[in-house]
Amino acid sequence: MCSIMGYCGQGADFDIFKQGLLKTQSRGPDDMRIIDTGRGLLGFQRLSIMGLHPQGMQPFELDGNYVVCNGEIYGYEKTKAELKNKGYVFKSDSDCEILLPLYKEYGVEMFKALDAEFALIIYDGENDEYIAARDPIGIRPLFYGYDANGAVMFASEAKNLIGLTDKVMPFPPGHYYKNGEFIRYRDVTDVKEYINDDLKTICENIHNKLVSGIKKRLVADAKVGFLLSGGLDSSLVCAVAAKQSEKPIRTFAIGMSEDAIDLKYAKQVADYIGSEHKEIIINKDIVISSLEKVISILGTYDITTIRASMGMYLICKAIHEQTDIRVLLTGEISDELFGYKYTDFAPDAEEFQKEAVKRVKELYAYDVLRADRCISVNSLEARVPFGDLDFAEYVMSINPEKKMNIYGKGKYLLRKAFEGDYLPYEILWREKAAFSDAVGHSMVDYLKEYANGLYTDDEFKEKSEKYTFAKPFTKESLLYRELFEKYYPGQAEMIPDFWMPNKSWKGCDVDDPSARVLSNYGASGK
Repeated sequence: MCSIMGYCGQGADFDIFKQGLLKTQSRGPDDMRIIDTGRGLLGFQRLSIMGLHPQGMQPFELDGNYVVCNGEIYGYEKTKAELKNKGYVFKSDSDCEILLPLYKEYGVEMFKALDAEFALIIYDGENDEYIAARDPIGIRPLFYGYDANGAVMFASEAKNLIGLTDKVMPFPPGHYYKNGEFIRYRDVTDVKEYINDDLKTICENIHNKLVSGIKKRLVADAKVGFLLSGGLDSSLVCAVAAKQSEKPIRTFAIGMSEDAIDLKYAKQVADYIGSEHKEIIINKDIVISSLEKVISILGTYDITTIRASMGMYLICKAIHEQTDIRVLLTGEISDELFGYKYTDFAPDAEEFQKEAVKRVKELYAYDVLRADRCISVNSLEARVPFGDLDFAEYVMSINPEKKMNIYGKGKYLLRKAFEGDYLPYEILWREKAAFSDAVGHSMVDYLKEYANGLYTDDEFKEKSEKYTFAKPFTKESLLYRELFEKYYPGQAEMIPDFWMPNKSWKGCDVDDPSARVLSNYGASGK
């Protein structure tokens, strides 16, 4: 990960800008640079992943244009060779150095062609304007706000802008900003025509596209590791990577000391694929003492996100403190593409697809936010193969009648696509627990118990009434909201709402976001 920040106007206070940028130093601990473009400030904090030499430090400059980018551009070597043939000269091995030549050649049309996870700010010196853009899923974070004079500011995290603007908002994924407008350049959920191929063809394409997405994310000049929960998604990422690697990959799992559900499954996968495996064990005291820290780094009050972040933050903290790994591959985004426990209740294929579109569009505020913050605060970089643009667009285009659980097993297409020797049969076809449950049912129970002990019923009612947007509806959600407001006062609208099952569907009108409360949870998490 890296951290970027831009003040797009004259009159910026350099010291105040620097203080804002320093709030995310863990994203880029290797180096920091702030430049004055003559029309504002651009700041960059570097975590060295590609092109580890000093020449890879940003901002990059070309003919009076500047860029800062937090991102990974896949297949950049081919593009770089093409640009060299056009006369461009490069000083580093950084993938992001190709951005300004691309902008010179294609302008904002370049964003449509990028195979990347990125957030960037460009100062166009020739036209004296700022351009900003974010990848179509929002895997890399970007926020914006305006100062009292109307100048726009961009930054990797909301905390960079707190105190500099009255209102911080997430930069919409798949958009670029130009001349005061946000313009959509790519929508991975926009399906022109459904794919109705036979099951064999669909599964072959799912297999090949996911393998390709994983392979390209293994390329790094820094050390790579893998989060392994023992569930389908992370296990597949690890299994494919293990086949691509000449030496054992390094996998990591986490669980509560008393009832960690997935540790045994993670070890079974690790033994099967021959990885170098490490377990992190946590307990009630560690969880409760880490809660405020986790909410402060997340910038959310969403119950699901916070619960699932407890284990993810703590495992990443251990990886940072105990290893030399800099890059982590994770299994996020599969649920939103293929469906999850609650989507079994979708009344028809149209509703299933509508829900998938909604969830993918909001990923930036939930699972993707969780992965980015938990990993980046520990000076690591997240790579998310299920978010590969070609893969995600393909899965979204499959006729939802084929994606619905008509087989008696969720994510049937994904499981079927990887039949063979990737994983043990019982892992490939097991029902996965929700991540916060998989760490141990006790973890969520402890969090609820802790929150319930902080408020009487009258206090809960009185304190909840203060909030008009995303009003707390349990004592746990009130605790999270109060901690959120401590660090991000008045910024609740950064998050669309609570991540909850679709309450309009029969069987989904529940008061807790965990799949554990659904009638079809069944053998999950056992």
